[in-house]
Amino acid sequence: MIAESILQHVHEHTPSEKEMYESYKIFFGTLTSESRLKIINLLREKKHNVSEITAALNLDQTAVSHDLARLKKCGFVTVEIEGRFRYYALNEKTILPLMSLIDKHMSQYCVHILHETGAPHEN
Repeated sequence: MIAESILQHVHEHTPSEKEMYESYKIFFGTLTSESRLKIINLLREKKHNVSEITAALNLDQTAVSHDLARLKKCGFVTVEIEGRFRYYALNEKTILPLMSLIDKHMSQYCVHILHETGAPHEN
């Protein structure tokens, strides 16, 4: 969940143009990592803990932990503690619907570029 201090700051302070562009860079920069995108797509199905994410995506646990920290800090994921495990879920209010919109956009405007350029892609 977004920290209360951030929400309070946004309500009390209209961001400058520079702050807005820096925020865009942070947001879209979060999406430039293939491993973070894989984590986001995995979490679209259901919540997972670090071990489950590591096993499902065949990624290093340290890298997954770092990626989850970035995703959490930017509000992409939420965390629930159940016993001794932390379960990560996609932010259902903002990121889940945004990913659906991105999927629609990509299928209409971007996927064909892979075929035009001959870029390698997985089936």
